[in-house]
Amino acid sequence: MQYETVDLYAYYSLRRPDNGGGYLTVYCRKQRGDLGKKVRPAVLILPGGGYEMLSDREQEPVALRFLEAGFAAFVLEYTVRTPYPVPLIEAAMAMGYIRENAKKMGVDPAKVAVLGFSAGGHLAGMLSTRYEDAPIRAALGKRHVRPDAVLLGYAVLTDGDYAHGGTVNTISGGDPVLAGEISPAKNVHENCPPAFLWHTAEDDLVPAENSLLYVAACRRAGVPAELHLFEKGWHGTSVAGIETEGDE
Repeated sequence: MQYETVDLYAYYSLRRPDNGGGYLTVYCRKQRGDLGKKVRPAVLILPGGGYEMLSDREQEPVALRFLEAGFAAFVLEYTVRTPYPVPLIEAAMAMGYIRENAKKMGVDPAKVAVLGFSAGGHLAGMLSTRYEDAPIRAALGKRHVRPDAVLLGYAVLTDGDYAHGGTVNTISGGDPVLAGEISPAKNVHENCPPAFLWHTAEDDLVPAENSLLYVAACRRAGVPAELHLFEKGWHGTSVAGIETEGDE
């Protein structure tokens, strides 16, 4: 397995914000040996944590599941406790890096999805709906950063009555106007990537209405979308395995 951590700010020759993230961990098969060279789809994983921290259960355990399933996986340590546009620019940086280095990593540059959990789902939703935002273009030029698909696990996708207040407040810097402007469910358009979402009816932290509102927006825009709403399950289930259970 090829395992390394890439400093995206160094790669793009950009200045890192104070106490910033912007580190991309790579999990992919080596392109040699008796497995031969294979071109694989890839997934960029954005862990949750309310934009205040990054959940461990939504990082390596998820990457290893995708690696086992035949994907190349990438986990982004994005900057937390800072508002838009910094985390969005970093997600775009990661997407650009994966495509620009796809050949050496055995990745199909036309099959790069983004997967976000909770607040990471908000970030994945922003990248999927606002991939042409001016701050991204100013930082990265015209690089191709639109995901080919988006996967959203119990994601924060609205700033309205069903929002997770802490997540929305942090990414918007407490500005209610900006919170609405960057709300993924309010920004779906016809060129957004196909979406796969899952949520649980028991989620008492991020209500399932977040996913319902996003899917409804996809339907209006003509964007393919699939939603799985499970009856049981707490917020932060990750891959729903022993390794990602809480301490309770």
